[in-house]
Amino acid sequence: MARVGGIPLIQRAVLSAVDSGAVDDVYVSTDDPSIAAAAQQAGAKVIERPEELAGDTATSEAALLHALNALQSLGTVPEVLVFIQATSPFIASSDIAKAVHRVLSGGEDVVFSAIETHAFLWEQSPGGAVGVNHEHSYRPRRQDRTPNYQETGAFYVMNVSGFIQREFRFFGHVGLQVAEHETAALEIDNPSQLEIARECAHIFDNDRHRFDIDALVMDFDGVHTDDLVSVDQTGLESVRVSRSDGMGVEMLRKIGLPMLILSKEKNPVVAARGKKLQVDVIQGIDDKAKSLTDWCNQQAISLHRVAYVGNDVNDIQCLELVGWPVVVPNSHPALAKYARVRLRAPGGRGAIREISELILASRKEN
Repeated sequence: MARVGGIPLIQRAVLSAVDSGAVDDVYVSTDDPSIAAAAQQAGAKVIERPEELAGDTATSEAALLHALNALQSLGTVPEVLVFIQATSPFIASSDIAKAVHRVLSGGEDVVFSAIETHAFLWEQSPGGAVGVNHEHSYRPRRQDRTPNYQETGAFYVMNVSGFIQREFRFFGHVGLQVAEHETAALEIDNPSQLEIARECAHIFDNDRHRFDIDALVMDFDGVHTDDLVSVDQTGLESVRVSRSDGMGVEMLRKIGLPMLILSKEKNPVVAARGKKLQVDVIQGIDDKAKSLTDWCNQQAISLHRVAYVGNDVNDIQCLELVGWPVVVPNSHPALAKYARVRLRAPGGRGAIREISELILASRKEN
């Protein structure tokens, strides 16, 4: 359930399969209700994992065989099984598709994700370190060496009948699907690797964002404004907003996208700006998450299909609730790990215009 790029790891795994176009159905085997709910939000079905297969000693193969038996009892007998591990956050859907087609063609029984490596490998022995893939007396150049391949752990594509017969994942003719990107090699097995993945996510994810959303919800201060306020000698406060952002909101309004400005700020400038933009406003509230949930329920919109743009720590609960948590570049550092998208334009200086254009571009693609 840990988030990378604002998305729980289990959902990233499900989406990589769904987006491949080569997988008919995605099932998540789990005994945890929160994992099950997150998987279903991302488009997966759930197979309830029995207690004896949910402990630390249970093998992946045992869980896969149980899942296949469950499917067979429902009358579904798949030809190919794609086993995906959620601890690999950067799985290219295109790699899954290629591997599936290779197994479907009958040329290979198993194809698994790997990356090319020219690393010099060593092993410890009683007499000292010994070279595994090289001689001590000769260090060939990279271009002169035959590469090795490292198993990434991201996915394994198997012929189902062969797997059921042998009950282990490597059998028959085994092939390598060399990953499109070396990021596929990143596995999350400890907190440090989780932090590395979170820092990398905005680099690897931003180019493939598709804003498949039904509503846009925005904080006000720091999102519609630059988070600064001018105060005159009488104590009157004023803020600066972007005309470009106003045009972005107008474009979204024309396509009928529901929008909401949600702010703890009580200053009437928030309502005035909302009226100008013809956008719903809820302000002066302490529990933003409850107000967001209530508004979505009133609109009959799933939180999973909402984009929320925030900039400070009081936005964290809302960012956790929605399917598309978005932050501006000048947001509080604590928000980075919750963000599915990090905008390039700062708050009050084109952030809303930027997300508007991303949403419109996604609608055209679809």
